[in-house]
Amino acid sequence: MKCYTPLDLQAMDRYHRANFVNCLSGFKPATLIVTQDAAGLLNVALFTNIVHLGADPTLIGFINRPKEATPHTLKNIESTGFFTMNHVAMGQIEAAHQTSAKYPDGVSEFDHVELNELVRPEFTIPFVDGSPVQLGMKLVDIMPMKQNGTYLVIGELVCAFLDESNVAADGFIDLAEAGSLTTLGLQGYYQPKFVQKLGYARPTV
Repeated sequence: MKCYTPLDLQAMDRYHRANFVNCLSGFKPATLIVTQDAAGLLNVALFTNIVHLGADPTLIGFINRPKEATPHTLKNIESTGFFTMNHVAMGQIEAAHQTSAKYPDGVSEFDHVELNELVRPEFTIPFVDGSPVQLGMKLVDIMPMKQNGTYLVIGELVCAFLDESNVAADGFIDLAEAGSLTTLGLQGYYQPKFVQKLGYARPTV
């Protein structure tokens, strides 16, 4: 194996380094986050840095890039206090990827990519039609990361929509069977394959 040091990373081209480093942490969920501004304009953007933060209450977080790079999602959440998280399905890859483009103010990605909004009476912000897992989230906190100017956005689950046939008796959700995709780096999309399910680990001594 080759040892890559910070000096090696700094010697890389900017985009080469970004892709390389984004792969190091492994596969991540492909998630479309939908927000709405005070005037009702919708924004949908692809996020992959999603993290489970707790089950009781159900907290899920994501990393938002610095405001100058991706201002709309964070600004909208700050304005309304709500957002939805939508897993990306196989037929949505190209459209989901296109939402990562920097569209100007006053433009909704729904009008320019092949994704449709889905309004549900149970929640104030629309979901992405065709997403296999759809989560309605309420803002809990936005934590600035002083090290690099990013933000950890923490939400609490309000409602979840998914096919109950993919939920086992013990609560395990088979996301591979549901059709949720994962990402690697900035460009790679993968379809997960179930390998093995183990029981709750307990000490052997």
